[in-house]
Amino acid sequence: MGTSGCDILSPIARAGRCMYHKHSSVGFILTAALIILGLVASLVSYSLPAQSATPTTTELAIAERRAQLERELANLEDLIRQQQVLLDSKRGERVSLERDLAILDAEIKKARAAIRAQELAISDLENEIWLKNATIRELDEKIERKRESLAGLIRRTAQLDDLSLVEILLSEKTLSQFFAEYDDFHTLKLALNASFRDLERLRKDNETARSQLENQRATEEELKMLHELQQQRLRDQEREQARILQVTQGQEREYQQLIAANERSAAQIRSELFELRGSAAINLGDAIELASFVGARTGVRPALILGVLKQETRLGEFLGNGSWRSDMHPTRDRPLFQVITATLGVNPDTMPVSAKPGYGWGGAMGPAQFIPSTWACYGGYINTRTNDCNNSARSFDWETFWAGPWVYRADKDRLRVVRGKQSPSNPWDNQDAFLAAGILLKDNGADAGTLYAERLAAMRYFAGWANANNPAYSFYGDGVMGHAAYYQRQIDTLKELSR
Repeated sequence: MGTSGCDILSPIARAGRCMYHKHSSVGFILTAALIILGLVASLVSYSLPAQSATPTTTELAIAERRAQLERELANLEDLIRQQQVLLDSKRGERVSLERDLAILDAEIKKARAAIRAQELAISDLENEIWLKNATIRELDEKIERKRESLAGLIRRTAQLDDLSLVEILLSEKTLSQFFAEYDDFHTLKLALNASFRDLERLRKDNETARSQLENQRATEEELKMLHELQQQRLRDQEREQARILQVTQGQEREYQQLIAANERSAAQIRSELFELRGSAAINLGDAIELASFVGARTGVRPALILGVLKQETRLGEFLGNGSWRSDMHPTRDRPLFQVITATLGVNPDTMPVSAKPGYGWGGAMGPAQFIPSTWACYGGYINTRTNDCNNSARSFDWETFWAGPWVYRADKDRLRVVRGKQSPSNPWDNQDAFLAAGILLKDNGADAGTLYAERLAAMRYFAGWANANNPAYSFYGDGVMGHAAYYQRQIDTLKELSR
């Protein structure tokens, strides 16, 4: 049995050189299949828009716009920092009309800059969302083409599988040709498996892109909500500025009389209600005592603790009350929430949690607004598989980690240890909530005692460490510091009147 000139060629070369061999029906099928394989290989080399060596006109325009936004944002950040320095210096001066008007003016300028920064951040996100949508469309199209190519390969592979040994022997092929075409078939099988793996990779890329898109949309919605809150704060500041000017008409003597008229007795201060999120309001005097207890054990200024809880209450006006079944993150927080409520012996369906806002998830608990996954490290809950509350060794992916199982450990309950109590800490209990807020602020650096450290700690409380310096979130830190200044005056008045 001799060999033909085609037998010494590589499989793909043989397909091109021998596709018209008149006695090879199997060879013809292999040839067609290998041509399809070539098409698949060309698809594998097709790159995504974000990876393209030659950006499109739209991508170039977006990149130019982003650079412009970054330059403008940098200027705004400088302005915000300048106004913050002015605020810090003015708050250290003696109370006067000039000082308080300067503070209000700086706050208004800073608020306007922060609002503009939020608008720039939203605009940048809109560009990112457009690009991400384009990437997803390209991935969808690529996946569809890959599926069609795979379908062709599978059909042709099935045709080869269906050929019986008798059919092959009757095809007038030499033994050399038979083994050569078997080699082609084996190569085709390997390529088919590789193509399946490539399709799976594309699917994962698409899932990742969609997840990133959802996160970007959530961030955009969050910024829009913060934008509305910041605008409301600006309107309040402008009204306060106008009120002071109207009452005093720019006269220092009248302003000092206004301040004196606003000073109240200790009884009046103690009877003022301090609103709390997720709990009934308490007397301001009681709130100051709770904050002072926490301050003595954490080194965090009591007025700052009150300022954070007040700010959380104000945010609660926008978020409302929700249900853990619909408003809480399903994999991160719901499993742990059920363990927390079971440990406390309460009905999860009756415990108040924050409603889901226009972005992300709700489910924050009590006056300090801790979500269950954050409460774990303060209230004594550990994952029994990792023996910690925060997946510190990254032993599992986060979804697996949050799934638990979870268990309460009294020795891990930081609040219980500080208070010396005999029961698990409760996020809806005022004393536990105040202490949790104080310890978290201490963990965030507030015990340094400077205005900068306090504001930064408050920002970390709200936005996490990664976003704490983002101008778009500055309204929260400014709001906390404004509330803290108010409560510091009340604390000082109580001390003065008690002498």
